[in-house]
Amino acid sequence: MNSRYKPLQSVLVKPAGPDCNMHCSYCFYLEKSTLFPETIRHRMKLDVLVKLTRQVMEQGGPEIAFGWQGGEPSLMGIPFFERAVESQIRFAAPGQHAVNGFQTNGLLMTRDWAGFLRESKFLVGLSMDGPAHIHDHCRLLRNGRPSWLRVARARDLLLENGVDVNALVVVNAYSARFPREIYAYHKENGLPYMQFIPCLEPDPDAPGRPAAYSVSAEAFGDFLIALFECWKADFRQGKPGTYIRWFESLFFTYVDMPAPECTLLQECGNYLVIEHNGDIFSCDFFVESGWRLGNVINNRLTDCLNSPQQVRFGRLKARLPGPCIDCPWIVHCRGGCPKDRKYHASLDGLNYFCESYRRFFEHADPFFRSLAEGWKTEQKRRHVRDMVQTAGIQIGRNDPCPCGSELKYKKCCGREASGSGSRTVRR
Repeated sequence: MNSRYKPLQSVLVKPAGPDCNMHCSYCFYLEKSTLFPETIRHRMKLDVLVKLTRQVMEQGGPEIAFGWQGGEPSLMGIPFFERAVESQIRFAAPGQHAVNGFQTNGLLMTRDWAGFLRESKFLVGLSMDGPAHIHDHCRLLRNGRPSWLRVARARDLLLENGVDVNALVVVNAYSARFPREIYAYHKENGLPYMQFIPCLEPDPDAPGRPAAYSVSAEAFGDFLIALFECWKADFRQGKPGTYIRWFESLFFTYVDMPAPECTLLQECGNYLVIEHNGDIFSCDFFVESGWRLGNVINNRLTDCLNSPQQVRFGRLKARLPGPCIDCPWIVHCRGGCPKDRKYHASLDGLNYFCESYRRFFEHADPFFRSLAEGWKTEQKRRHVRDMVQTAGIQIGRNDPCPCGSELKYKKCCGREASGSGSRTVRR
């Protein structure tokens, strides 16, 4: 097999396409309706759903992730997703299972929805920018009225019914002023798992310039630093009290592991987007005619994922300008998301948020390094403990510790084992 062959691990499905029952001022996806002019109402047909699900299960690994987004996926109704889950079970190989993520604005959530999402073990991402004055600044209903109250009710309904819920926050020019308020609001209202996405969209009257609601690089840098301080303050005994997706993903880069978030990888293109009509695209932010890879009715997903076009798309991220190559933070940042390079001459231009990330790393690097050292030390200790417990290796309390710390075993990895009654440790 080609060493660069990528297995199918996840898909992002948009069953209602760009259709939505809200009209957020910063939404980048509503305009995608122009790609599908054959109909005003966009809905995935059941034969496309079944074909898609069968392909994913047959071509995926032991655990395969489905992300359901939009637009607004709840417009499809509960029966559609019941059929999706039934198909996942039907086409699963022995020992294989699917995990489902569901991104929603919450407007259509009911007790029936909550029951289905809980029983089917869907992880729900709720699009909620914070308290009312922040959320309603950009997230409006189609009639222009505020949406916060309805979203807050949906949050409470989902939590009361035992649904796993995360908060997704779009950081725009206004909300960037309130990092501590947003953090505290979600934490206090039962959403300690948070994801923050910087808003950067083109001005419709001047495409080479960011829209007025986009967050500036300076403001986003301030936001990240303040958010980091909130997150750090909630650490207890070396463990975070809240989950900030970007921070958690960033930690992987400090322990030499691939980050879960694609923006922090050297190359992207490791998942596929499937639109309502079965069209396959390279990325959520590049649902464009130039990055259409095929259709699930006629093409295999793994073929699309490993196609020359998708490989080329993924490698564009690694084409970095000189300032990135010489930057001390490149192993953590990897140039950021290619969508944020659109304001330069080409996709390999400097990231709009470069200065934001530079300031953040200069501020947060010592803490992440300390976390990483603690994690690596604990991994060594676990290895030694497993060796002692399972292999029956005899280690004296005053012997040098096998982890290489140059400490005595009793002062290092043997601190826990020496008091555990283990018969493999010589007193």
